[in-house]
Order: sequence, then structure tokens, then C-alpha cells
Amino acid sequence: MMDSVKYWVEAARPKTLFAAAAPVLIGTSVAYGSGVSHVPAAVLALTSAVLIQIGTNFFNDYADAGSGVDTSERKGPKRGVHSGHIEASAMKNAAILTFFLAVLAGTYLMWRGGWPIILIGISSIVFGFFYTASTYSLSRLGIADAFVFLFFGPVAVAGTYYVQSLTWPSLVWLIGVAPGVLSVAILLVNNIRDIEEDRAGGKHTMVVRFGRSFGVRAYIGCMIVAAVVPAAAVMLFEAPVTTMISSVVLLGALPQIHTLRTTSVEKLANLNPVLASTARLLFYFSGLYGLAWVLAA
Repeated sequence: MMDSVKYWVEAARPKTLFAAAAPVLIGTSVAYGSGVSHVPAAVLALTSAVLIQIGTNFFNDYADAGSGVDTSERKGPKRGVHSGHIEASAMKNAAILTFFLAVLAGTYLMWRGGWPIILIGISSIVFGFFYTASTYSLSRLGIADAFVFLFFGPVAVAGTYYVQSLTWPSLVWLIGVAPGVLSVAILLVNNIRDIEEDRAGGKHTMVVRFGRSFGVRAYIGCMIVAAVVPAAAVMLFEAPVTTMISSVVLLGALPQIHTLRTTSVEKLANLNPVLASTARLLFYFSGLYGLAWVLAA
């Protein structure tokens, strides 16, 4: 029983869930700092976002095992279906159920926010499904990065703010750029680590298409853009000056950049700690940025 629970928890990939939670927390903090917070909407937005991410992880596990992308050479965490610990049908059903629960959690939000939130909700689930499903999945086509940026960045932050205030000023779209590019940075590390397996499995990620050096440069670019966003929000929209302190934590990316540039092809599995460190940078950045908004209220 305990082993079964452990495998399901691993399949949910809890370390990835903050990428879904971060933009919601930022959007909620900005709403609170702006005097327009709505607690029930914020809680349901967070619940729905996390459930969609879990559903996507479940379906990713199921689809990659079926397509042959997951092999014994996999460098990342072992998958439930490929390892044989979870039946493929059970994983597929769990993904469908989790997406259903996400819709259930978002029902009030769709009623409150109307068609914009309905569109965001449907698009998020469709994106989660087609991330790995079919020959023309987002990851196989190499366009997943763009969708990760949008749905873990501007759309998520603006959508969270909207369900609380029923407005979405330009400020929240700009702020959403930061968690969006940091989420892309997490994906880039994953794709640099898995470049050989992805190439063999027919996943034409941006790193496979343009090479590892491109992936490292893109990672650096993501960190620079994220660091600039708080200052831009202060200058263009008079956001609290204290929010700029959040950019300091991104200096923690320097050791990760060095590792990405110097790790040999034979030791790409060693990039797993870089993946975790990049996720922590998103955590620290979002936490500090949100806290600054709350304290400025």
C-alpha cells in the first residue's frame, strides 16, 4: 500500500508543482497589494492550477511510455508506467480524473470570470493533453517552450488577478513575464539533460533543433529577462520599489550556468541538481516578489 502511494506521488512529480503555483501566488499577492484580493477565487485558482499540472504529469508519464521516449537510458526521475509500477490504463484514467477535478475546482472561477476564464481553463487542459500526446505533440514539434511561457507566466498571473478583481491591467501581464521565463529555464535544463534521448525518440525540442549551446544561451537569457521585469514594472507602472529585491536571488543562477556549460555529454545525468536549483530560484524569486507586494499594501 505504502509503495503504491509512493509511486503515485512520484508520478505527480511534486517538484514541478511550484511552477504551476508560483504565478498564482504572484497574481494573488499583486491583487492583495492593490486592494482587490478575493480569497475564495485565489484558493480555487491555486487548486485548479496545481491539479492541471498533476494531470499533465500523469498524462506525460502515460504518453511517453507508449511512444517509446522513456527508455532504460532515461536520466530523469523514473516514470511510473515505464518502470512497471503503475499500469498504463490506470495512469491514463488518473490523468482524466485529475483534469476533471481541475474543471470542478474552476467552475466557480468560470462563473465569476466569464468567457475569458473559460477560455483559459479549456486552453490549459488542452495544452496539458497535447504536451506529449500524438505525433504532433507540443514537445515533439519543439514549441512547448512558448506554451510553457504563456501558461506559466502572463496568462496565469493575469488570470489569477482577473478572477479576483475582474480586471487585468497591463501591469500584471508584464509581471507574468518573470515566472514565465523562469519556467522555460526549468524546461531548458530538462531538455539539455535529455537531448540524446529526445533526439532518438523523435522529440524535436528547441535544444534538439538548435543544439545544447543554444539551450544554455536561452537559459541565460531567461535569467536576465526575469531579473529586469521587477525594475520595468517599477518604472512603467509604479510598482513597489521593494519588489526589485527579488532580482538579487537570480544571481544564484551563475553556478548553474557554469555547470550547464561545462558538463560533458557523458555526464548529463549530473544536471538533475541544476534542474532542482532552477526550480528553487523560481520559488525564491516568486516568494520575495509576492512578499514585497503584500508588505507594501
